[in-house]
Amino acid sequence: MTGRSRPALASLWRRIGALGYEALLLVAMAFVAGFAFLPFLAHDPTKQTLTQPSTPARAAMFCVLVAAFGVYYGWCWSNGRRTLPQKTWRLRLVDHRGRAPSWRRALIRYAACWVGPAMALGGYALLQPMGHGRNAVAFLALNYCWAIVDRKGQFLHDRLAGTLVVQDDPMINVKPDSEER
Repeated sequence: MTGRSRPALASLWRRIGALGYEALLLVAMAFVAGFAFLPFLAHDPTKQTLTQPSTPARAAMFCVLVAAFGVYYGWCWSNGRRTLPQKTWRLRLVDHRGRAPSWRRALIRYAACWVGPAMALGGYALLQPMGHGRNAVAFLALNYCWAIVDRKGQFLHDRLAGTLVVQDDPMINVKPDSEER
């Protein structure tokens, strides 16, 4: 970004709109992966009805989805690439120097996206025996509510990963982090 001013941070509403679009795509990808994974789940061939997969099968499916989403986001967020919602909402992910994030930084951002959900799962495990498990759902919004108290209005995962979501300017070509050296 030499010789030009740093692009403007994207508004909170623009980022939330893109987040809703991302959620729709993730749900669709999860359905497709779920249907592809179904033949590998243990089932009772004597029953002609759908059965709920075992707990280990559900845990394995969850791990496969988390890993697949990690690869998807790692690839899409690194080296100047963008997800479809980022293109649609004209957003770009950059590091604190204004450059496209590396694979490493993109994966750190993806892992940081799991702070709120991990706290919700932990909170559910702690609160469920007391009958208050449903209250743990509040932790799901932690990453996004963080923007209310952050001095730059960033989400928690962007703050932890050292990334910024900026408005995309088609006239600026963001170079991948690997070309910096």
